[in-house]
Amino acid sequence: MTNVGIVLISHSPKIAEGAKELIEQVVKNVPVAAAGGTDTNEIGTNVEKILAAIDQVYSEAGVILFYDLGSAMMNAEVAIELAGKGNIRIAENVPIVEGAYVGAVESGMGHGIEQILESLGKSFKK
Repeated sequence: MTNVGIVLISHSPKIAEGAKELIEQVVKNVPVAAAGGTDTNEIGTNVEKILAAIDQVYSEAGVILFYDLGSAMMNAEVAIELAGKGNIRIAENVPIVEGAYVGAVESGMGHGIEQILESLGKSFKK
């Protein structure tokens, strides 16, 4: 069984890579990809980086995208449309580091994408 993949979308390459490193220290059986910064590693986001990250972790189990700021979410939405694949979801209103960590732990436990998103919604209610 393949686990749900995690994509970390941040305006900062260092934030995306740092969150990936944190998750990979604890969760070994979940594919995690970082999509931080622009194509020149400046502050910003890049649809092509997000698409590449989705491709890197995609499986029939699906992928959850975590983002840091609103424009990252907009690029995530564009990437989902361009990816042409099913079962890719955005974790909305969830902090990128804590949310992705919880999502990865749950994915590692074999939980499906809907169960993970439901748990994230409960864990990070406003």
